[in-house]
Amino acid sequence: MSEQRQIPDQTGQVADAINKNWVDLYAPAFSRPYLRLSRADRPAGTWLLLIPCIWSLCLAILSNDTLQSTGIKYIILMAIGAFLMRGAGCTWNDITDQKIDARVARTKSRPIPSGQITPKQALKWMLIQALAGALVLFTFNKFTIVLGIFALVPVAIYPFAKRFTWWPQLFLGVAFNWGALIGWSAQIGSLSLSPILLYLAGISWTLFYDTIYAHQDKEDDALIGVRSTARLFHSNTKKWLWCFLILSISLMIGAFVVALQNNVNVFYFMIGISGILAFGIHLIWQLKNLDINSADNCLMIFRSNRNAGLLPILGFTCAIILQSIILTS
Repeated sequence: MSEQRQIPDQTGQVADAINKNWVDLYAPAFSRPYLRLSRADRPAGTWLLLIPCIWSLCLAILSNDTLQSTGIKYIILMAIGAFLMRGAGCTWNDITDQKIDARVARTKSRPIPSGQITPKQALKWMLIQALAGALVLFTFNKFTIVLGIFALVPVAIYPFAKRFTWWPQLFLGVAFNWGALIGWSAQIGSLSLSPILLYLAGISWTLFYDTIYAHQDKEDDALIGVRSTARLFHSNTKKWLWCFLILSISLMIGAFVVALQNNVNVFYFMIGISGILAFGIHLIWQLKNLDINSADNCLMIFRSNRNAGLLPILGFTCAIILQSIILTS
């Protein structure tokens, strides 16, 4: 699909939605404002919320000598939960940011500032999504349920962060990578050092990709006083991104090594590390091709993080397959 941003028109398309997305093409007309509010026409965020969950689940499986058969079930549940909770979170974000969004070129076509939906309707839609997400959460063990409930705190705070700190991307990372804890606890029923290191790796990754994303709006943000790491780093952005890249890779390798400490196998190790290194190479590619002064380039690079995040999953999955072969042979 094309990475070029769309020009909003009378159909209600959102400016940064994927060209010819399924919402604009196939969804019933009455549902489109609600689905746009949930970012269903911009799926990258759902992937970025889900991917840390799968990272963590894979490491939990690799950490255990016993073949696990619940992985696919948890992935399906977490995918549904990621879609619902990302939708609820984005709806909350748009409710709190409606006045700001109306003053930013990229966001003024969103459903609330463009008049497609009222704040009251948006609030009802947020509650519906949150309740549906709660039903998914309640299928997990008690520890994971409590952990999931605590995730609502950073989600609630995040939209306000850009009003009081230059680091709203850090708050987004805290909220968006909670799945790095959820995936492990769903499988193990508790937390340990490995998922915590993975969580920190995810936060650093979010600082990397969301700083790139924020460069799309830096001129408008400066005019209206909205803060971001893009504005904070300015011309030094790439130097900071290198730091986040190195930190994310180092923490992810640490999480992987700790996860395997009781189940050391050179083949698992090499395959898993290969996925992490491929992730790092992809981030380097992003930096080499990044133009912080081109909004279209920033959006394209941001969206490519879905593919980057899938690379460790590929490595971990191959290691799990090898593990299952060895355990069942």
